[in-house]
Formats: sequence, structure tokens, C-alpha cells
Amino acid sequence: MATDRTTPHQIQVHTTTRRYDTITPPLHYEGGGGVATHHYSDNKSPSTSQVLAVITGLPVGGILLALAGLSLLGTLTGLAVTTPLFILFSPVIVPATIVIGLAVAGFLTSGAFGLTALSSFSWVMNYIRQTQGTVPEQLESAKQGMADVVGYVGQKTKEAGQKTKEVGQDIQSKAQDAKKTSTTTTATTAA
Repeated sequence: MATDRTTPHQIQVHTTTRRYDTITPPLHYEGGGGVATHHYSDNKSPSTSQVLAVITGLPVGGILLALAGLSLLGTLTGLAVTTPLFILFSPVIVPATIVIGLAVAGFLTSGAFGLTALSSFSWVMNYIRQTQGTVPEQLESAKQGMADVVGYVGQKTKEAGQKTKEVGQDIQSKAQDAKKTSTTTTATTAA
């Protein structure tokens, strides 16, 4: 069970140096050749902006940290005082909370329904306003169509009336013929 390793073992050696000795200063370019040269400055003092940031940052940070601690202390104190009250009054508080929650939900629901109704009404009004210009034209077209239908029905009724008159005259003439034949047959049978 020998395994072949194709890569040789590597060993890394780190030298122990002081931490601040390894920081290299930025390179500065001098001259026209573009060759970087190291300039070590002995001036290790902080800049003015750094000093101002520390002067303003420390007091502001300290004040904010103190305020955060005070608010945490106040919250814990309030919780310690009100927890027994919540436990004592929970038979009243829980139903009251449920009732208040349902009332708020009812108000929100009615508001949503009201907004829906208003938006629907607004949509209908806009639709009516958009179609208002074409309503007289539609009414005129409907009147013309009704006049055509009435004329057609009147013509058919007149034709039907004429046919009814003709049928009525035929029935009357047949009735008269039947009367004449019945009177002649009764007269001949009587004689």
C-alpha cells in the first residue's frame, strides 16, 4: 500500500521580526525616469485630520455609549417593574388586547373596502366620461334602428291585416253560401 507522491514536500520558513519593522513606506517617483525610490521619513507624527478625528470621535463615542447604557438600564428597570403587573392583570389585558386587535383589523378592513369602492367609482366615472362623446351618436343609431324595426313590423302587420281581411271575406262568403244551400235544402225538404 505504498502511494506515489509526485509533488515534493515543501517547507515554509517564517522569520520572526518585529511587527512594525515590516511596514514599508509608500514609494515616491522622482525624476523623469519613472524609477521608484524609497524615502523614509523620520516624521512619524499623525496628520491634522487624524488628530481632529480622535479629538471629536472620543467624546461623541463616549456620550453615545453612555446613552446606550442608560437606555439599557431603563429598559431593564421598566421590565422588572411591569412584569409582575402583566402577570397580575393578564386575565384583563389578554382579552383587551384581542378586542383592540380585532377592532383595529376591522377599521383597516373597512378602510380597504372604502378605498376599493372609491377606486371602482372613480374608474366608472372615467369610463363614462370617455364614452360620453359617443352617447348621442349611439342614441341616434338606436333611434334609426327602432324606426326601421317599427316600419318593418307595421308593413308585416298591414300585410297580415290584408290577408286576415281576405280570409275573413272568404269565410263570410262560405258562410253565406252555406246558408243559401241550407235554406234551399230545407225549402225543398219542406215542399
